[in-house]
This record gives sequence, C-alpha cells and structure tokens, in this order.
Amino acid sequence: MSENFSPTAGLSPDELNRYARHLILPGFGEEGQLALRRAAVLVVGAGGLGAPLLAYLAAAGIGRIGIVDPDRVSVSNLQRQVLFGQEDLGQLKVEAARSRIRALNPHVQVDIYPEALTRRNAADIIASYDIVADGTDNFPTRYLVNDACVLYDKVNVHGAIFRFEGQVAVFNLPLPEGGRSPNYRDLFPQPPAPGATLSCAEGGVLGVLPGIIGSMQAAEVIKVAAGLGEPLAGKIFLFDAARFESRTVGYRSRPGSRVSALVDYELFCGLPAREEATPVISAQDLQILLAQDPYIQLLDVREPHEHAQWRLSDTLIPLAALPARLHELNPLHTVVVYCQSGARSARAARILADAGFTQVFRLEQ
Repeated sequence: MSENFSPTAGLSPDELNRYARHLILPGFGEEGQLALRRAAVLVVGAGGLGAPLLAYLAAAGIGRIGIVDPDRVSVSNLQRQVLFGQEDLGQLKVEAARSRIRALNPHVQVDIYPEALTRRNAADIIASYDIVADGTDNFPTRYLVNDACVLYDKVNVHGAIFRFEGQVAVFNLPLPEGGRSPNYRDLFPQPPAPGATLSCAEGGVLGVLPGIIGSMQAAEVIKVAAGLGEPLAGKIFLFDAARFESRTVGYRSRPGSRVSALVDYELFCGLPAREEATPVISAQDLQILLAQDPYIQLLDVREPHEHAQWRLSDTLIPLAALPARLHELNPLHTVVVYCQSGARSARAARILADAGFTQVFRLEQ
C-alpha cells in the first residue's frame, strides 16, 4: 500500500478506473467503495475457501486483509486452491497469498499470520478486524472463530464444504434494532462426535465447489462491509453441486447459548486436550530413533491416492479404517503416525492410545 494512502481520502484516479463497475451499481457508488477501503477483514484459512475469498476481496478493494494459516502449499492443494501455482509449492500459504494479492491490487494492505488460530492468540489477531471470514475445515477452529467473534463483537462470515455440498451463513451481525444476529452455536450447539464426520482430505471434495462457496462468502463479506442488500443473518444457504440444488433455511437464537469465554476447543469437540496431546517427533529425531530401533512402525493414515504421491513407509491404514485394522499393528512396538497436516495423525494417535498402544508419536508436520 502506498505510504500516502489514507482510508478517509477520496478515490484516486487509478481506483476510479479500477472499481468503475462498482461505482455505477445502483446504491453502491463511491461511498460503497470507500466503505470497502475502510474495511478490515480477517480470513482464517488460506485453502480451498480462502483462495477465492482472498482473490475477490482483494479485487473488490477491501482496504486491509489479514490471513491466518500455518500450512505450506502442496501439490494436492492445486486441484482447488487456485490462488497458488506450481511455483508456490513448499511456500507458506500466507506468503504465497500475499504475493498474489499484491500483484492483483496494490491498494490492499495485507497482514499475514503464519500460525494456527488458537484461544491464546485469537484476541490479539482478531481485535483490529471488523469481519472474520472462516474458511477452515475443522470443528474446533470453527467454534473458536465463532466464540471469539461473539466475545469481541465481530461479524463471522462462515463457509464449509464437503464432497459435493457447501454452506454459507453470516453470524453475529449487528441488527438495526440492537443486539446481534444468531451465531454458529445457535445453529450447531454441539459438535459432531469424534470420527462421525470426515475432513475433505479424507472424504474428498469437488475441486470447483470451494470456488463456488468461497465466492459466495466473499459476496457476503462485501455486502456487510458496504452495507448493501440483505446478508445471510439468521439463515444458512445450502448448496448441492451434484444435483445443482440449493435452499435457504432460517434459524433463531437459542436460550442458553451465550458465550462467556474461550475454552479448549479440541476437548470440547472430543479430541485430545492440548496438554494431553501425543508427543511429536521431528524428522531428524525420527532418523535417530529408526537407527536405534528397527521395529518402529511408521503408519500413514492418509488416503491411498495421497500415499501414492509420496510415502515414508508401505504401511497405509486410512484414518476411517484404523479402528477395524488395529490388529495389523503390534501394540508392543513404537508407532509413529503421519498424515498431510497433522489433524488426522492426532486423531489416529488418540485411537491407538485408547486401544492400549503405549509408545505413540506423531511426526512433526
């Protein structure tokens, strides 16, 4: 962003030309564009949903965009995360996304957070943003984003995808009569039981679906930021790409769903609490351990197509099949579990520990 940039100044000649199609929209005009420039939007997750979100928010002229994501670009991302290219493989997603946004629109300030959002850093990261767009793919982070937005009076624009289906909603929107619209806990008061749902990495996702849902999220962010139209507050939009069907379902606030503090969201969702988490071993320490103990079992809990791309061992038991195939592993020997990002290996380690395996490690991602 230019050093002479001022959020309160009028639009520059370049901006007038860049946003010309916005400026002629009825009810939008220069005031709407200036509202976008004053807006600060935090995007949590720079993956399938984050890619179209970030691209369209930047192109639309959101003045400040924050990006939270600890992961690096991998080749399996390129099927749907169209913000990245072959040249970005191995880079931090937040850095690759920042470069792409700067190339798209130099008027946008981009702040990056190459870390996972947690209850310990949520307040510091979220505090200076107006709107939080949740593009994550796990329930602990979804509840964390929701609760932080409720506690700190932020609007939460939610999106989720799985296989051929997606959903969009706007939570905690200020209402004209005062108060806020219902939030994620009003719609989903309790998370699903551990193992009851699969992630996209486990169940798959149609490559174009995050582009559709992420673009809808971007539209809701822009509407909220510019004060346009009727945002999806108190409603959730459901889309089925396989049948090309959609419906919008209304819901209301639930008595007793008040958020008072951030909690341990892994524990809330039935996952191991952070203090009870499986020990993590680095790749370097694993090599040392393998030299000392030839009976170590390296367990890949990804899907077969991921295993075919790269592997550390021939032992593959996808996470969903692990409970039924525990007999294939020796509980007396050390097991080192690995996956793509660490989420599945954490769940697999818990399954192994509950089954009596005493020497279980997760490979550092």
